[in-house]
Amino acid sequence: MNEQKNTTIFSVPMKSRKTTTWDMFATWVGANANNGTWFVGGVLAACGFAVAMKVLVLSSALSYVFLSLVGYIGYKTGVSTMSLSRASFGERGSYLPSLVNITQFIGWTAVNTFIAAQSVSLLFHDLLGWPVWGQRGGYLGLVVGIIIMSVLHIISVSSGSRSVQMIERLGIILVLVFVIWESIAVFRTVSFEQIVNWHVPAHSKMAVGAAIDYVAAFNLAWVTAGADFTRFTANEKNATLTPFCGALLGVIWFAFIGLISTISIAVSSGVYNANNSDPSTIASKLGLGVVALLVIILTSMTANAVNLLAAGSALSNIFTKLKLKHSLWIVVLLATLVTFIPMFVGSFLSTFESFLDYVGMVLGPTIAIICTDFYFRAHRHYDIDQLGKVGGKYWYHGGINWGAIIVFIVGISFFLVVHKMPIFVNTIGATFIDMILSGILYYGVMSLVDRKEE
Repeated sequence: MNEQKNTTIFSVPMKSRKTTTWDMFATWVGANANNGTWFVGGVLAACGFAVAMKVLVLSSALSYVFLSLVGYIGYKTGVSTMSLSRASFGERGSYLPSLVNITQFIGWTAVNTFIAAQSVSLLFHDLLGWPVWGQRGGYLGLVVGIIIMSVLHIISVSSGSRSVQMIERLGIILVLVFVIWESIAVFRTVSFEQIVNWHVPAHSKMAVGAAIDYVAAFNLAWVTAGADFTRFTANEKNATLTPFCGALLGVIWFAFIGLISTISIAVSSGVYNANNSDPSTIASKLGLGVVALLVIILTSMTANAVNLLAAGSALSNIFTKLKLKHSLWIVVLLATLVTFIPMFVGSFLSTFESFLDYVGMVLGPTIAIICTDFYFRAHRHYDIDQLGKVGGKYWYHGGINWGAIIVFIVGISFFLVVHKMPIFVNTIGATFIDMILSGILYYGVMSLVDRKEE
């Protein structure tokens, strides 16, 4: 075996855990009270109001059960989610879920940044007369917006988890004010009854199962960041119940605003266009002005602070000698580059939907394996001192648990095969079925491996 130095996995001791219930709640409300959630709500308008709300509540609640499960693991061990994945995927095998986490959180940062950059572009249009994105010469305002947002992101994560907490405390207040303001603007335009009774054009209608997968992918993205934050609290309920309630409130709250705003524009204009679901376009059409655009920019920081911290933690799990501060700078740079992709693809909506397919495909098996391993195979106990040790308990074969890798590949393959099938698209979607099957398969495979090694 090619020996390498053991890696020390940092576990936060109970006496050093200072995150309060309010900080935890604000973090998870702020994580979802943002531009991306608004955009999700706007696109869900393609289901109609009643179906969209049912899908939003049920799919989100089920997703955040897994957030609580991972949150408890972080509380119990004091270790980040990707470091914990060493126990199920192996010391070197954990690089796979870490790469998944890095790519998806960089992707989410890019999504929020692109939306916020459109707000910056509109600001420059109002203040300096620059053409907006979509018009000839509109690239300038968008590029400057992306650069400005990247600088703000560096500031937001400059002190790690502490600066994230400070950003969230400010962000949740701004979001509260903005949501009230936005709601008033919407209901001045149309009545709630008009919104509820609005019918989606047949050619734009979204199937229920597709919507469930859409919302599941959005919400499951936070699950793999759960332990990164709950390891900083000394209270079990604060690690399980608070993230669940905070994230669920945030997603229902802001997606609802995106939903009713998009429908209100469709009702008042007589035209529904899913490409116009982003906050900047809606705020502009509702005549909310410069202040609204500034709030959109700031709320992007609240979500991306969490995204970037999670991506930086995952990068540090792969390159253990890399300080978290430097990891954060790297992921900010990568996210900035990724943000430019929709400018060349041509459609932000199509790019976003393709990204969600990727997220649902890779996160379902990953989360299922991590939770099944801790709760059913390890019976809620990991030997933290063994994490990071070459040849240790979690070394498996050459540092890789091939059972987990095989199940991960099978889970992805299953999703790719069935997620477009009418029986799933029109009913319950493929994501949660994929997670159940991946969990059962992982438990079965590892039971056979354990028996063989006895």
